[in-house]
Amino acid sequence: MPLFNNNSNDSLSISNSNMHGIGVLERSVQAIQVPLDFCIAGVDEAGRGPLVGSVVAAAVILDPSRPIPGINDSKKLSEKQRNRLFDLIIENAAAYCIAEATPAEIDELNILHATMLAMRRAVHGLPITPRLALIDGNRCPDINVPSQALVGGDGLESCIGAASILAKVTRDRQLEALDITYPLYGFAKHKGYPTAAHVAALMTHGVIDSHRRSFKPVRDALEKFSSTRI
Repeated sequence: MPLFNNNSNDSLSISNSNMHGIGVLERSVQAIQVPLDFCIAGVDEAGRGPLVGSVVAAAVILDPSRPIPGINDSKKLSEKQRNRLFDLIIENAAAYCIAEATPAEIDELNILHATMLAMRRAVHGLPITPRLALIDGNRCPDINVPSQALVGGDGLESCIGAASILAKVTRDRQLEALDITYPLYGFAKHKGYPTAAHVAALMTHGVIDSHRRSFKPVRDALEKFSSTRI
């Protein structure tokens, strides 16, 4: 089964065993029933560009009877706003699921396919099946419901904006936790992105297990430390 819907030849197949349960971080236990016309899942991801950690995706079905003011593209919100909205979405959404693809899966599949995998896990992890999934971006993962890609969707559709907030806050918290274990890398500040400070820390302190070895700055650090052992 391909990881995303398109007509190119770069799709990749994985076992159905990866579709349910594996990679799911958090989801609503019981869904709130919503009218069929409103049973639409927004899907977005966070963490494609960083050198470390998982890529996280979320799928959210909003409850039209419990609107959440202020939802927007997570990148346009402050950290304080995102954290506040995260709690409101968890409390008021009809259904949600947050999932990930790990650094090892990113290295095995590549970041595009791993992102599609995380999105698919998020949609398939919802406690109810939406009639439609709106995907932020220009590609749709191969999922068990009709889907539509929407470039800039996180700023256009509230359900996608809600998904972007859940994904972003979840991944940021993962990096803050990683920073406690590895304080020399500055993960809490740059969230794993390839800033000058992060690359300098890589070249000084080396690669940790959570780094994505298929990304060039990480490969460069691995080569440096490998050569110093000779």
